[in-house]
Amino acid sequence: MANTNLRIGHGYDVHRLVDGRKLILGGVHIPWEKGLLGHSDADVLTHAIMDALLGAAGLGDIGKAFPDTDPALEGISSLILLERTVVLLRQAGYEPVNVIAMADSHTPALLRRISAASSRSSGVVIFRFSSSPSVSCTGMPSASTALQSSVIAISCSFAF
Repeated sequence: MANTNLRIGHGYDVHRLVDGRKLILGGVHIPWEKGLLGHSDADVLTHAIMDALLGAAGLGDIGKAFPDTDPALEGISSLILLERTVVLLRQAGYEPVNVIAMADSHTPALLRRISAASSRSSGVVIFRFSSSPSVSCTGMPSASTALQSSVIAISCSFAF
């Protein structure tokens, strides 16, 4: 009989909303007047998922695995980086079991757009979306300047 070793990781990411960028969230393009600033596609939700998975497996964080100083990663889809993250987990003997991902928007209209475009929960990944229109990520009055995401991931390893 196999012994299962469950590991829990937490991921968090926040990116500023800026003009001239596409808004990608959970790998989905969300039509909006601004997008997220970052080295890759700046997918704040996928970045937090990667951080949680890497943390659960004791493999550091997204900055260690995919540094923003690497020119090969400029503009890359975060879904490609997520695939690479799962490969790293499996090489270390871990398998993702469950991910609960939440994105927070300070603009209710943006939240409605995100929720409509991103109803992609599956057996392993559960997406939730919330809005805190009166305060920003730092608790200051909101000017709709950023999106943040928080994720809890459970990974397991199998010892035979």
